[in-house]
Amino acid sequence: MAEPTPYTPPKIWTWHQANGGQFANINRPIAGPTHEKALPVGRHPLQLYSLATPNGVKVTVMLEELLALGHTGAEYDAWLIKIGDGDQFGSGFVDVNPNSKIPALVDRSGPTPIRVFESGAILVYLAEKFGAFLPTEPARRAECLSWLFWQMGSAPFLGGGFGHFYAYAPIKIEYAIDRYAMEVKRQLDVLDRRLAEVPYIAGEDYTVADMAIWPWYGALVKGLVYGAGEFLQVQDYTHVQRWADQVAARPAVQRGRKVNRTFGEPSSQLHERHEASDFETKTQDQISGA
Repeated sequence: MAEPTPYTPPKIWTWHQANGGQFANINRPIAGPTHEKALPVGRHPLQLYSLATPNGVKVTVMLEELLALGHTGAEYDAWLIKIGDGDQFGSGFVDVNPNSKIPALVDRSGPTPIRVFESGAILVYLAEKFGAFLPTEPARRAECLSWLFWQMGSAPFLGGGFGHFYAYAPIKIEYAIDRYAMEVKRQLDVLDRRLAEVPYIAGEDYTVADMAIWPWYGALVKGLVYGAGEFLQVQDYTHVQRWADQVAARPAVQRGRKVNRTFGEPSSQLHERHEASDFETKTQDQISGA
């Protein structure tokens, strides 16, 4: 591998959009909206604005799991936010999430709409609102929240670190790939050791911790992200593999993965979800007749 050109940081950093790689068109060093665009509002209590990235999948899985338990108040409209087109910088979206990242949720069930952003915060909000998937006994709750926040702190190493430099960066930098591959494998080992002891991340029960971790690390060990399965030797993490299959078999997870999805097989894509029946009538294969 050729050595990268030596780089000495200047005294003052300046933004060069051309250096941004695959996502240069949507990355910038400032916040705030770039254009005026109101968000659509459907008829259900919960309005979700998202895309089926791992962080988006966490929330659609949670909502489908709540509905499967019979919580009719968890009915939701899921609107597609095309981050490649910069939808997250529209004025309406920035009003809901000033950080311009998906997912973002608005709860309109009360007299005043409540905005919730950051996927972990949305999971906790919904769990507390409906009394599900988050233990109430102090020790079990602490265990669950610890793993939930483990994911929130660890995933940037997987996505923004390993995923970026391994799959998306305009040049391959051996040091960066090695640095983040080492950390991702350490994280997988953390999970594998934990799942050797318990069936689910937080213990005996399926919780928001599983919903948060599965779209990232479950997808990784099943070879669904970055094409890095062989590189990371993911088959060695047998307990994570067992858990990933166990979570993937849940019907609500299978539905949640489809919502706001714009890639993969047409039958796996439900660009927007407004009714439970949409899974049977409005996936891309149904719309296109494929």
